[in-house]
Amino acid sequence: MLDFSESQLDQDRFVAERDGLSIRTVLGSMTDLSKFESESFDLLVHPVSNLYVPDIQPVWQEAYRVLKPGGMLISGFMNPVFYLFDWELEEQGTLRVKHTLPYSELDYATEEEIVRSGGALEFGHTLEQQLGGQIQSGFMIAGLYEDSFGGEKLLDRYANSFIATRAIKV
Repeated sequence: MLDFSESQLDQDRFVAERDGLSIRTVLGSMTDLSKFESESFDLLVHPVSNLYVPDIQPVWQEAYRVLKPGGMLISGFMNPVFYLFDWELEEQGTLRVKHTLPYSELDYATEEEIVRSGGALEFGHTLEQQLGGQIQSGFMIAGLYEDSFGGEKLLDRYANSFIATRAIKV
């Protein structure tokens, strides 16, 4: 289990112990997997986390490097459409385009707002960066799935917010 947050790794260890699972946790960045040897994994599961890095190409390149030939990458990410709209208006029932793609929270929030939120910065990536980046790194996209927030978001009426791919190292 790799994560950039020690508190998330603590939670992972807690759940693993509770459920009787044996896991190894590693503090690190998905953009730099140098802690792992090349071709050392058969499978990588990459949940929706690309939104926390401004440049995702290193994520795809590192995933490709550490997978064995024929290895599989299951990756989830946000549909770029999710980042187009004004979130405050969306909560009031209106979808109005406000942001451009690729999206960077740094372009739309003041430093004070970012500090006050206490959360991680978000970045929305284009489909070319998400799908094309995997292909450019050497992966073959072998499957694609979309999902929504289950009707919780106004956008769910019009488009799915999540995309998942199954990519094979060729």
